[in-house]
Amino acid sequence: MRKLILVRHSLPRMVTGIAASQWHLSAEGHRRCTALAGRLSACGLGAVVSSQESKAVETGQIVSRTLGIPFETAPDLHEHERGVVTDLGSREDFEAQVAYFFEHPGRLVLGHETADEAHARFARAIASVIEGHPAANIAVVTHGTVMALFIARAAGLDPTAFWKSLALPCFAVLSLPDFHLLEKVTDVEAAADLHS
Repeated sequence: MRKLILVRHSLPRMVTGIAASQWHLSAEGHRRCTALAGRLSACGLGAVVSSQESKAVETGQIVSRTLGIPFETAPDLHEHERGVVTDLGSREDFEAQVAYFFEHPGRLVLGHETADEAHARFARAIASVIEGHPAANIAVVTHGTVMALFIARAAGLDPTAFWKSLALPCFAVLSLPDFHLLEKVTDVEAAADLHS
């Protein structure tokens, strides 16, 4: 059975006033990628494809270099289009906004893209990646919100709860071609708390 492994990028260095799409990995994020590559080594990957956002590219490059497999980027695998979101308040306020985004998928409630639009764009990009790698297990390095949208809809899960469960980094293994959720790995290194 072929598999699609959706990977949430590793821990970025957050910079206030700069769009999250421009953030790079932190030193800790780089370190966590080594443990991520170790866990992904059992997946029999033929390629790593990432979104074009810096933190995803860096995550994918470290994994591909560690595993000695090809790496490339692909369009439209990026996060929900939020732009530069300022004054989100507390973590709880941000989580409430994202929950509202998931609960009202056809309504523009956060950023420049509805949940339905983000899901449709991401699903088309995933289909294109799969078509471009017809024989291999593929890891796609992407972002928490679109990853949660895609998997929750494929598996019939609550997207808010799924999104809140995702660590930096983490991954989920889906069967191809039916996108059945086979496994979710949030603890890529047993001794570390990756929810920070």
